[in-house]
Amino acid sequence: MAHFKVIIIGTGPAGYTAAIYASRANLAPLVLEGAQPGGQLTITTEVENFPGFRDGIQGPALMDEMRAQAERFGTVIRPETVIRAGLSRRPYTLVTDQDEYTCDALIIATGASAKWMGIQRDEELSRTGGGVSACATCDGFFFRGKEIAVVGGGDTALEEATFLTKFASKVTLVHRRDKLRASKAMQERAMKNEKIKFLWNAVVTDLPTEAQALPTGETVQKLRALKLRDTVTGAESELPVQGLFVAIGHQPNTGLFKNQLPMDESGYLTVEPGSTRTPQPGVFACGDVQDHLYRQAITAAGSGCMAAIDAERWLAEQGLAE
Repeated sequence: MAHFKVIIIGTGPAGYTAAIYASRANLAPLVLEGAQPGGQLTITTEVENFPGFRDGIQGPALMDEMRAQAERFGTVIRPETVIRAGLSRRPYTLVTDQDEYTCDALIIATGASAKWMGIQRDEELSRTGGGVSACATCDGFFFRGKEIAVVGGGDTALEEATFLTKFASKVTLVHRRDKLRASKAMQERAMKNEKIKFLWNAVVTDLPTEAQALPTGETVQKLRALKLRDTVTGAESELPVQGLFVAIGHQPNTGLFKNQLPMDESGYLTVEPGSTRTPQPGVFACGDVQDHLYRQAITAAGSGCMAAIDAERWLAEQGLAE
């Protein structure tokens, strides 16, 4: 069982930044990538608000740069997913889908995952290629020339809708209220886009499908419409679409730490104010796994820096930094 002074779980802006700082502090960290290497920015299009990139940068490209920078300073990155964590005593134990490790300090940067609508068929159709997705960057190309819908009212929903206009003939934004939660800049950008239409006070209640033949001779159920209910009048209707993108928020990836680390009512890890320290000595949390307020790449990166410094100082206090 290999032992490391510091292990970092997750590879978004928080995880990579923590790795850069920990490596430069000669802590020789191990980074375990998890199921989504690079985190949520790998499914993001143009990143225009990350300092240092005057003309913007694609999310995947930014993550590639962070990864290369971490490796330059000696970070070991392994394509493994942690399936069990033992935090009851030190050294802490992590079991992955390939190996087992122990560490003196643990930095959690597992981020958050997209939420589904809870109507059973949305996640199912996303897995089977039925026309439902939570990633416009991944799947937008497949809807070229088609009419599609986006569910949500925040920045993510508007960014998805705007990006999808590059491919779709029409994008309908379905929102359960009559006002958006997105920033003013994002709203103005979407409102000016002639391909984006807004459907207010509506919720999706079902996803009617139809069988389509594949070149292999097999058939698959493909989305043909959204069944909707008006939240004001209760009236029901159908919106013919060939694709649906769900953008209604995220769930922190904290299942590994249930009953081991304190969380708030939404499942985000709690840390000491002004730090990344969890109540468990030597365990630190950074990025979206503990941030339900800002959830920006730059704040995640900043908290990753904090986590590495907090870990370095804690190890020094324990006499384990050398």
